Parts: sequence; structure tokens; C-alpha cells
Amino acid sequence: MLKQVLESCKAPSNSKCVLQAHAHIFKLGYGTYPSLLVSTVAAYRRCNRSYLARRLLLWFLSLSPGVCNTNVIIESLMKIGESGLAKKVLRNASDQNVITWNLMIGGYVRNVQYEEALKTLKNMLSFTDIKPNKFSFASSLAACARLGDLHHAKWVHSLMIDAGIELNAILSSALVDVYAKCGDIETSREVFYSVKRNDVSIWNAMITGFATHGLATEAIRVFSEMEAEHVSPDSITFLGLLTACSHCGLLEEGKEYFGLMSQRFSIQPKLEHYGAMVDLLGRAGRVKEAYELIESMQIEPDVVIWRSLLSSSRTYKNPELGEIAIQNLSKAKSGDYVLLSNIYSSTKKWESAQKVRELMTKEGIRKAKGKSWVEFGGMIHRFKAGDTSHIETMAIYKVLEGLIQKTKSEGFVSDTDLVLMDVSEEEKEENLNYHSEKLALAYVILKSSPGTEIRIQKNIRMCSDCHNWIKAVSKLLNRVIIMRDRIRFHRFEDGLCSCKDYW
Repeated sequence: MLKQVLESCKAPSNSKCVLQAHAHIFKLGYGTYPSLLVSTVAAYRRCNRSYLARRLLLWFLSLSPGVCNTNVIIESLMKIGESGLAKKVLRNASDQNVITWNLMIGGYVRNVQYEEALKTLKNMLSFTDIKPNKFSFASSLAACARLGDLHHAKWVHSLMIDAGIELNAILSSALVDVYAKCGDIETSREVFYSVKRNDVSIWNAMITGFATHGLATEAIRVFSEMEAEHVSPDSITFLGLLTACSHCGLLEEGKEYFGLMSQRFSIQPKLEHYGAMVDLLGRAGRVKEAYELIESMQIEPDVVIWRSLLSSSRTYKNPELGEIAIQNLSKAKSGDYVLLSNIYSSTKKWESAQKVRELMTKEGIRKAKGKSWVEFGGMIHRFKAGDTSHIETMAIYKVLEGLIQKTKSEGFVSDTDLVLMDVSEEEKEENLNYHSEKLALAYVILKSSPGTEIRIQKNIRMCSDCHNWIKAVSKLLNRVIIMRDRIRFHRFEDGLCSCKDYW
């Protein structure tokens, strides 16, 4: 009852109610119960009484509650997103064990604080009596994979080797996955063929890795090896295969695997499999067929499927189906409206595009910010479009301007087709020149030695202008540039991209 009262207090005006509930908890002798303690702490935080939350935690820790109770508190705080308070508990706890640290590392990963997870692993290593175990490394590898941080992925892997950690299916899968997500697909392949492959998760990691790198033939070959070794595929296996076919335009092969799921392996397609098929058809220009598949589905299509149709409608300039997709997106996000506006812009329907923009303004919808990041010197450097916050901004822009001029002199022409305004070509070019990935690339070129590979991560899909420009830069500077966007990997080399301009 008291816990429910605490959870209902969500505004500063409820602070008196929290204080009263807290007093009752103490009177009843439940003041040191971990679950009630965390509920009280959370309630104080919601009511802008953070100082009381901190004092309560420090009081509890002064009682030397024992490592089990400390771990319960940390786990509970992480579950409600209070990672800062969990860190305070860790710092002040008199008794810790490996579970304490694992809860912190895993909690940071769940709360999308990947750099903090890796910092915590480093801090853990400074303790002589507490050593990381398989769970510590699994969470740390997950953090590296989310960041796409190859430097730290190699560091964590080396720690595992030095500690003599025996690989199980979870760690083997994590290693295959992390190298693939960090852009090093060759090392991912090497790890895959060096470990025991008796669990489907390891095969899935390799198939999915090849899929995101646009290596459909390799993904299909691994599936054949999987069958030969009598490892039964699951729904994730087929999602990887369908994704691989989608990224490479293998329409017939994708259709075959989609049918194979239920016909041969009795795996019923889920929403994500239908989504992959809609994506496959849409990318191949079969936008109408993709819509027909949606209409024939026995389960309700989700927002991902409608967004896929919207995206292909933009690519193949089909405003009618684009409008249908928007109508079915009951909670359309900024990116959905931007896609529809893109469709109108690309077909020169400026009035319709403007109406969409006006609707976005009226509804308070803002376009999602593109962000790119690179790892250099053991640190993550982040950029957004038109960013001027970096300490070396002036030098970065100087390098970028130089690259833009040199690529133009070599014949590069900006792709202004999808800039969302009816303005002059010169103004459109200005809007494209300072996208986040261009700034990130300029920074790495500024700081790195000629000939070294460049790896960039981006949170949204790369635009066609940046894609074409990076191809030109790779040829101009004779550099390999590996770009991971929200959809897949692109490997640029000698003016070409591994996606073969199909993504």
C-alpha cells in the first residue's frame, strides 16, 4: 500500500505526501527494506527533493547493510534509470563483490550509457580482490557493440584472453557480434571459425553481421554450412537472411527463404519477417507489391512496416502510397513527416511539402537530429549537423572546406534533390555541406595518418549526397572509409561503396 502511494507521487506538489509515507514506513519498522527504500528515493527525486534521496541512501549505507542488500539497491536503481544514484551507492558501499560491479556495468548498458559501462570496467580492474567474470565481459562487449568502438572491443577481448576466460555460447556470439558492429567483419569471421559453433546464437551473429555489411552471398553460405552441421535455424536466422537479401536486392532468394521458414522449418513469420519482406520489395522498386503484402498479412502491421513503405515510396517517388503509409502511422514521428515531405520535394510538389512542414510546426514536431561519432585517441568524438562545439572546430571546418573544393574540382556534383526547400541550387548545397558525418570525417582526416582506415558511426540513415561525397573522398585521398548508419555498413574505397549504391 505504502509503495503504491510512493509510486503515485510524481510532482513537486506531492512532496508532503512522500514525507508522510516515509514516516509511516519508519514507524512500521520497514525503513531498511530495499524495495521500499528505492521507491522512497525515486519518489523524492520525482518531487525535486534529490538532497533527501541522497541523504536517505547515505544513511542506509552507513548501517553496513551487507553486500546482498547493496546489490538489490543498485539493481533496483538501475531498473528505474537512476544510474547516478546507483553510482553513489557503489562509491560509498563498504562491502562489494563481482555482482555489484556487474550490476553497474549491465545497468549502464540498459540505460544507454555505454561509455560509463566501459569506465566502470576500468575502475573494477583497479581492485586487486575483485576480478571481472563472464558477465562483466558480456556486458562490456555489448557496450562496445552499441558504440561501434573497435579500440575498446579489442581491449575487452584481450582482457578476456589474459584472464583465461573460457568462451561459452554467449561470449562467442558477443565477440562475433561486436567485431561485426565495429566494422571489422574479417575479425568477426576469424572469431566465428575459431570457436565452437554448437549454438544457433553464434550462427545468427555471423549471418546478421554479414547482412549488415551487405555481404549477402557470405550470409547465405554460412546458412548452408549451418545446415550441413545440423544446427537448426530459428526466427532470428531467417531475419538475418531476409535482411541480407534486402540489402543486396536478392528478391527471388528472399522470397524463397520467406517461404522456407514455414514450409520446411515450421517457423511462422513474425512482424519483423514481414517487415523485412516489405523492405526487400520496396528497395527493389516493387512498392505496390510491398503494399499488397501488407494488405494480405494475417497480423496487424506495425509502425516499422508502414515506415518501410513510406521510405520506399520516397525512393521511388510514389506520393499516393506515401500518404497511405502516413495515414496508417497513428503516432507518426518527425522522420515520417520528413520522408513524406521528401517525396513531395523530389517530385517538385513544393506546396504539398510546405503543408507537411507547416503541420510539423503546428504539432510541435521537430526533425530528428543527425549525429555522428568517431573513436580517436581512446575517446568518442561526437558531431551534429553544423556543429561548432568541438575544441578543434576551426581546423575541422578548414579541412572540410578544402575537401569540398577538391572533390568539386574532380567532378563531384551535390545531390540537392531531397533538400526540403524550394530554394536555389547554391542554397541547397550549403544545407548539405555540414552534415554530421562530413564533420566527423574531416576530424579523422585532420587527426589520423594517411592510409589508415576511418570508421564513422551515425544514428540515422545517411543521405545520398553524403554517400556520394564520401565515395569521392575515398578516391581523392586513397583512404578506406567505413560508415555504419542506422541501416547498414558502407565500405568506401577507390570511389566505390560496398553497397553498390543500393541501400
